Amino acid sequence: MLTLLLIVLAIAGLLVVMRREAGAAPAIGVLAALGLLGLVFEAPVIGFILLLAALAVAAAGLPALRRLWLTPRIFAIFKKVAPKVSATERTALEAGSVSWDGQLFSGKPDWNALLAYKDDGLREDEQAFLDNQCAKAAGMCNAWDITIERADLPQQLWDFLKKEGFFGMIIPKEYGGLGFSAKAQSMVLQKLSANETLMVTVGVPNSLGPGELLLKYGTEEQKNHYLPRLADGREIPCFGLTGPRAGSDATSLPDTGVVCKQTVDGKEVLGIKLTFEKRWITLAPIATVVGLAFRLFDPEKLLGDEEDRGITLALIPRDTDGMEIGRRHHPIGSPFMNGPIKGVDVFVPLDTIIGGEQMIGQGWRMLVECLSIGRCITLPSGATGTARYALGWSGGFTRVRRQFNVPVAEMEGVQEPLAKMAALGYIAQATVYQTANLIDHGEKPAVPSAILKSQLTEFQREILSHAMDVHGGKAVTLGPRNYLGIGYSANPVAITVEGANIMTRNLMIFGQGAIRCHPYVLEELAAKDANDEKAFDTAFFKHAGLIFGNAARALTLGIGIGKPSVPFDAPAAAYAQDIARLSAGFGLCADAAMASLGSALKKREMLSARLGDVLSNLYLASMVLKQWQAGDKVEGEEALLHYSCRFLLHRAEQAFVEIFDNLPNRALGRVLNAVVMPTGRRWNKPHDDLARDIAHRVSTHSALRTKLLHNTWDQDDGEQRNPLARYNALLLEYERAEKIYRTVNKAYAKGELVQTALHPEARIEAGLATGIVSEEDATFMRTFEKEVLEMLTVDDFAYDTFATDKSTLIDHNPAPKAAPINFDESIK
Repeated sequence: MLTLLLIVLAIAGLLVVMRREAGAAPAIGVLAALGLLGLVFEAPVIGFILLLAALAVAAAGLPALRRLWLTPRIFAIFKKVAPKVSATERTALEAGSVSWDGQLFSGKPDWNALLAYKDDGLREDEQAFLDNQCAKAAGMCNAWDITIERADLPQQLWDFLKKEGFFGMIIPKEYGGLGFSAKAQSMVLQKLSANETLMVTVGVPNSLGPGELLLKYGTEEQKNHYLPRLADGREIPCFGLTGPRAGSDATSLPDTGVVCKQTVDGKEVLGIKLTFEKRWITLAPIATVVGLAFRLFDPEKLLGDEEDRGITLALIPRDTDGMEIGRRHHPIGSPFMNGPIKGVDVFVPLDTIIGGEQMIGQGWRMLVECLSIGRCITLPSGATGTARYALGWSGGFTRVRRQFNVPVAEMEGVQEPLAKMAALGYIAQATVYQTANLIDHGEKPAVPSAILKSQLTEFQREILSHAMDVHGGKAVTLGPRNYLGIGYSANPVAITVEGANIMTRNLMIFGQGAIRCHPYVLEELAAKDANDEKAFDTAFFKHAGLIFGNAARALTLGIGIGKPSVPFDAPAAAYAQDIARLSAGFGLCADAAMASLGSALKKREMLSARLGDVLSNLYLASMVLKQWQAGDKVEGEEALLHYSCRFLLHRAEQAFVEIFDNLPNRALGRVLNAVVMPTGRRWNKPHDDLARDIAHRVSTHSALRTKLLHNTWDQDDGEQRNPLARYNALLLEYERAEKIYRTVNKAYAKGELVQTALHPEARIEAGLATGIVSEEDATFMRTFEKEVLEMLTVDDFAYDTFATDKSTLIDHNPAPKAAPINFDESIK
């Protein structure tokens, strides 16, 4: 009995020490004290074993002892198996900053650190711009007109965007820009997402491109010349990075610049001869100034001793001799300006290099540092805005669209996708806003930018698919009335650009995060590169303590022991505690994967993707909790919180299961499964009751729907009719209309109305004739049904409308030809 007690006490004591990452000394104390108790109280065997364990921990854990024999051996092995980090990879790893993503990697997230990023909301001028200029811009757009009729934004909209400074949101006010916060930029793009082409046109100049590069790295002369002109639209920028052979692997640029001297206007000028071919460059067809990435060479060594000077960035005026620009690509579903740029031996002076001569060879660093912010804003904000509009349209449509005498919104087959759309939009809104808030506090979230880009654009894809399903024929029939179909067809653009989602998920999120966000891996690699054994010893054994700590936290939290205290109210607290549990499990699995596979983990992309999925879902869930804690709650929002968190945690656990099942070392997978999920999976998919509640609220005039659609274009005050405003107006009147529907349908079923009253308008008139419906209600319903029918109506066109080449048109139903007249027969 004493032996068993000592074993239990030893395990419990070691788990406490491990959870606290207290180090070797407390562990030695626990083992030695229990060992002596065993010897004193006649349990010599277990006492002797515990004392031996204490000696082993001392030899391996106390710095003075382990550095004599253990550290040199581990260091030698580490130098052989550690992955080699190239210069370009190191640049990417060192770019940006680590904030909440690092907390999740640690396995012991400090929620107070996240909540410390206070949100002051939007400035007065930012909110005014959102309410006025953004609403006016959105009100000038009709997807059919822009995409099919003109393949461009209207001229008056271009003029308005330039005049009101839409292209200068990130440019400080001292240069004539708007100087908006990251949150304001995000909210602007969400509102402009009423039209995909409009959002992209405004988003790109305010994302990765000449404006941001000039702000951070440009010379004073470059800033003073270009920034005011970019801010007011006199200059339209584009940035040429990708090409036929350099897409996701942007570091393999085949475009070259050669340092040379050339006579210009009778003077010898030191400059660069550029040869390049770029594709998929947004705004290129209309750009007046072109940012260009290329590999610079100096064969004559005019600048110094190095011949290969590395990736460099330059800013080139459109009218530069030899540059071919102006042709267009045709992006699927959206005619935003996009096209190729080419040039052979295009000469530009050296002062076109962004940042001047001192920034030669710094192009890759400049790009990745800017990308960490821009990729957090533009596409994630566009995806979030699209989600909000799609939900608003779908909720309205499914409420006014009736089948089997009920709104289709009351059918569970429709409620399920409506609730999913609401949850994905809610998650996206919280994540993009709270990450923008991190940026406003000075963070440059490199790994979260990959999470947001890939996850939220995938949410957009799913939301649009659900929206198409619930709209049915209304959405699949194109025309000026179709507010959804063209945006749906454009969704692959968001999936593909700024780092294709396949690459981002499989290579970037965990591949970059495993080193960049881990508390100790970067230190270990630096010690290896410096051959610093002492620094390696410090980092490695802290790392070992973290592994033991995460194992102890994951196991004890998995069986319900020692739940952490979290600064959240009751609905959110359980989710925060479980994120901490899964964070510990994630940290343990990340270390296990890196230790067991070493450099081979780079090639195990599916495993890396699943580790990235765990991190992504934990990050998204954390942002939802932050938004919940910081924001004002409305009736019905708690159901959406529960749905969203359960959905994300279910996905995180599913990713864990797939990691355990696919680790090459099967024994390791089973051990990790037992430690991380000792009692099995904890989270099921959201319950149907939640889905029914949420679907009802987003398809009726409710506080929850109003909150989810806040700061969208929801007023019918534009040059084009606003479908969201029209649905909102119908929902305001729907409760009254539903009572009348029920009255006349019940009367019809009883045979009290004429049997030819087969549609709502006829039943209203029949009800009026029999006195079941009052004149006032009949007048109301005539107006209501007229608007409903308008929202359900689709467009039709002349037979030959869609044939670009009319000569190819086939007449499938030609008029019969008249029979020839037989004059002889007619005379008879």
